[in-house]
Amino acid sequence: MKEEQEYQIVFFGGGETRDDLFNVFTGSFIRLLSLIFKNNFSLIKGIYYRFPVLNVIWALNNAQKPIKNPEKNRILSAAFKQIVDRTGNKETILIIISSSSGSIVAAQDACYLARESMLNKSLIRPFHLVMGTSIISKKSDLFLKLLEYQKTGIIGTIIFDELNDEEDSINGIGGRSRIEAYRNAFGLMLPFLSTRFKGPSFLNTDHEKGHIHRRRSQTVKKAIDFIEVIFIRNELAGENYREKAALILNCEK
Repeated sequence: MKEEQEYQIVFFGGGETRDDLFNVFTGSFIRLLSLIFKNNFSLIKGIYYRFPVLNVIWALNNAQKPIKNPEKNRILSAAFKQIVDRTGNKETILIIISSSSGSIVAAQDACYLARESMLNKSLIRPFHLVMGTSIISKKSDLFLKLLEYQKTGIIGTIIFDELNDEEDSINGIGGRSRIEAYRNAFGLMLPFLSTRFKGPSFLNTDHEKGHIHRRRSQTVKKAIDFIEVIFIRNELAGENYREKAALILNCEK
């Protein structure tokens, strides 16, 4: 029981996520993590706009560098409060997991949490950060800031490359500037006008011929793949939870 009490898992879903409405991947991921971690798992709620396009715009605008005053940002402050409320014990090992455009909110809040932890020692143990199928560029100031916090020991493990499908053209499109981010985004949506991107368009949601990012979001397999990488292969929550995850996934296959 001791190991179960030490971990808190929080999840930032993608921009289509609502408090009670999910795509197949998100819904399956929440269900499986709830089985594995029970009360030690929670979904970050009430932070997104009603319309997914507004969440995508927010992500494109904020994928490049840490927000200067995150405490004044509605989305970041609301998410930050939920994280702090879940990790009231300083001994808790926090694991922040995110997917798609949710990874930008998670990365921004990770910087916010790391900054506050340096000032107030709110966490004794390093917290871990998982960013799957993300538009964040590894050359961006945001990603480099996360690495900087990792070097200081505030952030422990960062999982990024292992959860970005190689053939998914959204990888890194957030770029190092907003101009680059929007240029890439329009290229994804209108690949026939782009010299960098090829079809299908990101707007194509067909289960067989659509963009791979959209197709994968409609599968349980993506949820299984995420859990295998995070908790089985990397054992991010220790051996006890690795065994629990393996047992539950065996029942899914």
